[in-house]
Amino acid sequence: MDMKLITYILTIAQEGGITKAANKLFITQSALDQQLLKLEGELGVQLFYRQRGNLGLTPAGEVYVDYARRILSLQQEAYRKIHDLADQKRGTLSLAFAPERGMEMFANVYPQFYALYPEMNVLPQELNVKRQIELLLRDELDLGFLTMKEPSLPALVCRTLLTEEFVLITPLDHPLAKKAAPKGESLATVDFASLEHVTFCLMSRTSTQREMLDPLFAAHNFRPNIFLETASNRTNVAMVQNGMCCSIVPYYYAKDNPNIACFRLSCHPTWNLVACHRRNRYLPMAAEDFVELARRYFEGESGDLQTCLKRSRC
Repeated sequence: MDMKLITYILTIAQEGGITKAANKLFITQSALDQQLLKLEGELGVQLFYRQRGNLGLTPAGEVYVDYARRILSLQQEAYRKIHDLADQKRGTLSLAFAPERGMEMFANVYPQFYALYPEMNVLPQELNVKRQIELLLRDELDLGFLTMKEPSLPALVCRTLLTEEFVLITPLDHPLAKKAAPKGESLATVDFASLEHVTFCLMSRTSTQREMLDPLFAAHNFRPNIFLETASNRTNVAMVQNGMCCSIVPYYYAKDNPNIACFRLSCHPTWNLVACHRRNRYLPMAAEDFVELARRYFEGESGDLQTCLKRSRC
C-alpha cells in the first residue's frame, strides 16, 4: 500500500467527499478523484458509494479503511520508536483535554514541555470525555486527559493523576454558611437531608459530572431543586458567589475561594482525573513526560522537573 494513497483514502472517508478532502489535503479535486478511480480500478471494486456529491464507504471500502488505519498506526509507532532510540525528541503528539481545567493545565504545562521538546509538533484539542474516548478507541488521539468515576476501560490504559472529592458550595450569606468551618480548618460535613430546601445550579444532565452525581442523588432519595444547568463549573461558582444558588463541584473549583462557603458531603463522592491512551500501542517518551508533568501540575508538586521525568531516569 502507498502511504500517500492511504492518507488520501482515509481523508476522503473522514470528510465524506472529494471536495472537502481535497481542500484538507491541499490538492486539486480532479487529482484526488483520479487517485481514487485508479485505486478502485486496480482493486476491481468500488470503495465509495457516490450519492449527490457525498461519498459513503462500501463494504470493500470499510475493509480498506480498517486496514489502512492499522498500517498508518504501525508506521507512526515505528517512527516513534526510532525517534526515541535515536533520542531525536521530535515527531507529532496529539492531545485532548476536558474543557476549563484541562486547558488550564495545558497552558501551565506546555511551556515546560516545550523546553524539553522544542521540535515536537503538539496538536492540542478541547473535547468532552465521550469524544475523547471515541478518538482514543479509533487510534486518532495519542493522549486524552479526562475524568471518570472508575478508570476501567479494557481497550485503554488509564493512569490516575488525581482522585478528587466533590464538595457543596454556598453563598456566604446562605443559612448553611454559618455552619462552615473557619478558613484553614477541615471542612464541615453536611448530608443530603439538610439540603432539601436548597436551590442548585449544576452541570448539564449530559455531562460526565451529572452521570456520576445523579445516581448518587437517587441512592439517597434526594431530588435537587435545580435553578440552572450549565456547561461550566466556573459559571456554577460565579452563580454561588453572586448569591443566586448553591452548587456541587469538584474541589478544584472551590479551593482557596474566600467568596463562598465550602462543605464536604457525608457520602464523600469522588472521581478520578486520568490520562488515557490506547492499550497495546507504543507511547513515545514525549507522551510519558507530558503525563508526568500533568501529574505534577495537578498534585501541586515543585522542584527540579528533570529529576522526575522518565527520560532522566533511563
